[in-house]
Amino acid sequence: MPNKILQLLKPGVPKPVLIALGAALWGFAAYRILKMGFIFIERHALHHFLNYLIGIAGFIPFFLLVFRKVSLRYITRIKNLPQRRPCMFAFFDLRGYILMTFMISMGIAFSHWKVIPELYKGTFFISLGLSLLASSIFYIVEGVQFVIQNQKGKHNDN
Repeated sequence: MPNKILQLLKPGVPKPVLIALGAALWGFAAYRILKMGFIFIERHALHHFLNYLIGIAGFIPFFLLVFRKVSLRYITRIKNLPQRRPCMFAFFDLRGYILMTFMISMGIAFSHWKVIPELYKGTFFISLGLSLLASSIFYIVEGVQFVIQNQKGKHNDN
């Protein structure tokens, strides 16, 4: 009986919505990080263009070697969830939530302690923010492909 009550109260959503929620989360994080990166660079850089260029150059390996793999792992996990309507918070697993909490906490701590000069943080934040933005776009592309594949599967079943 308690299991049925939990199932009724669980905010279940279709898998494409879950992928969209993941994309929205990455997109929101990208916006926040990029905003800080722009502020720090505009406030402290002598050669803005150079700092933006370094940030963009850092984004490429950062996304390809880290964020793309992480995003693909979570998207694949969502697609393979056994539930038809998993909980809307299932876009990360426990490990993902712990990692996000750690990353956010470290970001706040580094900002508060002022350990790293803001110019360097700004350049790093451009790399990080663009990686998060690319991950959000990656989620959207994968989500659209997932919906298209499911629609084709439904039409082939009929």
